[in-house]
Amino acid sequence: MEKHWRFSDEVYEQKFREIKFPPLYFSHEAHLRLAYIHLEKYGLDQSIENMCIQIYDFAMKYGATMKFNATVTYASLQILYHYMNKGESNSFQDLMQEFPHLLEDFKGEIQHYYSWDVFRSPEAKAKIHQPDLKPFVYEPATNR
Repeated sequence: MEKHWRFSDEVYEQKFREIKFPPLYFSHEAHLRLAYIHLEKYGLDQSIENMCIQIYDFAMKYGATMKFNATVTYASLQILYHYMNKGESNSFQDLMQEFPHLLEDFKGEIQHYYSWDVFRSPEAKAKIHQPDLKPFVYEPATNR
């Protein structure tokens, strides 16, 4: 089990927001879990705003600004939102079991939307870019 599970969702969100979350705990799974927490609590639009600010601030504090990527953060939230509405899961752990490729090949998932490598692009890191292959358009589920 990854170290971010030492914290409840509420404590995790608070520690991250206050930039008191250990950077070594911020794995890909921890990133998706934080996105899930935000999407459940704030909805898509507010989650995008929250997470872009918080992840940037987190990267600034720990001297890792080159790791922040606005487009990847945006795409991650859009993709996770889609699967949250598509799936039958009622928790982050269940969602990851239902759609394990989100943990195993997230880069491949993003490449369905972008024809260029958003992970390495300085432009994608600095500013959110919309997909050029297919848009992020999802009908929200009635329970979200």
